[in-house]
Amino acid sequence: MLAGLGRAVRSGWPLGKRQPAVLLGGRAARSRRDDCPPSSTAQVWLWKHTTAWSGQEGAPYNVLVPSDEVTVNYRHGLPVITLTLPTRSERCRFTVKPMMTTVGAFLRDVQREDKGIERMEVFATDGTKVSDAILMEVLLMNDFKLVINNTAYNVSPPVKDKLSSEHATEMEDIKSLVHRLFVALHLEDHQIRKERELLQKLDNLKEELLPLEQMKARIMDSANAKTSRLLWVGLALMSTQGGALAWLTWWVYSWDIMEPVTYFITYGSAMAFYAYFVLTKQDYIYPDAKDRQFLHYFYRKSKRQHFNVERYNKLKEDLAEVFKK
Repeated sequence: MLAGLGRAVRSGWPLGKRQPAVLLGGRAARSRRDDCPPSSTAQVWLWKHTTAWSGQEGAPYNVLVPSDEVTVNYRHGLPVITLTLPTRSERCRFTVKPMMTTVGAFLRDVQREDKGIERMEVFATDGTKVSDAILMEVLLMNDFKLVINNTAYNVSPPVKDKLSSEHATEMEDIKSLVHRLFVALHLEDHQIRKERELLQKLDNLKEELLPLEQMKARIMDSANAKTSRLLWVGLALMSTQGGALAWLTWWVYSWDIMEPVTYFITYGSAMAFYAYFVLTKQDYIYPDAKDRQFLHYFYRKSKRQHFNVERYNKLKEDLAEVFKK
């Protein structure tokens, strides 16, 4: 059994047999010795096109390809693809894992084995190009064309025997059992690795939050001081207003004169409160008004000191998610 993916076993050409000749139409044909008998291999016409293999477009290449140039066999349940490396003319075998290996990975393995391969693609029998992301399991379900440089090979994978329903159920049970065993054996390692990742993320978040927290504390202290100052100024103005009305009522004028003045002052205050509701859509409640004024000072100070409030909130949310985990 081959040790792994892409490991090639080179057998070379058997002694006494000639390497099959390759004839390129439209270019200088390779010379052949007179004593070499004519090749009995099948003659295949390869039509070069920009995107797909199509009818009679492009310049044709006349290629002599032996029918067994690219073969697919199953060994120990894994497909083994045998092909000839064009540069060294050696036969190489590639064992692929059909459920894990993609077409692109297989092509890269072949090109890594033979550096002289400049172009390698896979086409379906109808001429459409096969994507490199397709799994080899899907590719080996049908015939396809393998193009190496300017040579095309028709590949016919053998048909695998379909599993019976009982055998398929047994295989699914075995896969489930293997998965549970794997989880049970590696659960502790997974938890330790996850814990280390979370601790690392936590340290990074705290390190990034530290300067923002310090700047936020300074801004909050300044906003609190301004808000408190504004509240005391309001109390002083109300006290001054009450003292002025009392002085005008009892010492300068009489109540008959000052009564309409106090009425209009009260009505003006009601209009001010109603205007506050129209602008903010909130009742004029002293704690809410204080918080609103605090936020006004906080955001204005943050803008001046270039404090990113959105970034700070995002880091705090990430930190809370880490603590939840």
